[in-house]
Amino acid sequence: MKRSLFAAPYGVWMLLFTVVPIFLIFYYAFTWNGEFTLANFELFLAPEFIGILTFSLWMALLCTLICLLVGYPAALFLASRDFKRANIVVVLFVIPMWMNFLLRTYAWMTLLEDTGLINRFLEWVGIGRLKLMYTENAVLMGMVYNYLPFMIFPIYSVLHKSDGRLVEAAQDLGANGWLTFWKVTLPLSVPGVISGVTMVFMPAVTTFVIPRLLGGGTFMMFGDLIENQFLTVGDWNFGSALSLIMMALILISLGILNRVDPQGQAEGGGLW
Repeated sequence: MKRSLFAAPYGVWMLLFTVVPIFLIFYYAFTWNGEFTLANFELFLAPEFIGILTFSLWMALLCTLICLLVGYPAALFLASRDFKRANIVVVLFVIPMWMNFLLRTYAWMTLLEDTGLINRFLEWVGIGRLKLMYTENAVLMGMVYNYLPFMIFPIYSVLHKSDGRLVEAAQDLGANGWLTFWKVTLPLSVPGVISGVTMVFMPAVTTFVIPRLLGGGTFMMFGDLIENQFLTVGDWNFGSALSLIMMALILISLGILNRVDPQGQAEGGGLW
């Protein structure tokens, strides 16, 4: 009883800022003028809103694939026993994450704008300026930059904790480098891959700051749609319904993660 009292402030905090807001979202999502209705979810079936969700899922999928293609080799390199400076490189990956999310995105604006560093370099080498800002590619690059560490660290954590004797055993049995990777390293890293995919895909779907800054508000993603309903349109009912749809997607992804990694091997929280 005495120990449980120490958890009371946390319980009150969770009640006020987690349970109550979720309850309000459920209430607004299933009501209109105080009466129960499913109209808020039926409204989501309009082609324009389905299109926004489809675009968001597509951009999130591209972001996740690029992060996986870039992050897996990086994590594999960091986890290599032959690489002695892994801790230093990990710190270099972590340091940018200490900065504010908006500041990191604004930094990309200075790189991609018409008079930015990239276009200045292109002019210097004789290529000329390119239209980099306010494009889908700019939004995608910003997403990859911000979410890449969330792919690298879970994979690195799993590979770092794996038993190196398994690789040695495969090599002793005559397996070459590719076969050892395919039969030993890759299966061992699957929990980290699934965790990284989940940690990148879901924030990428719900992001709204990056499309607004790097896309100039031209490309609306699902997070922008939710924010727009709450802060601009003032339709809390429809905004709450959209939030529940996104919560359902998050719960599905967490369920997949729990089935693939039931022991939580890919948490990687210690790296932060």
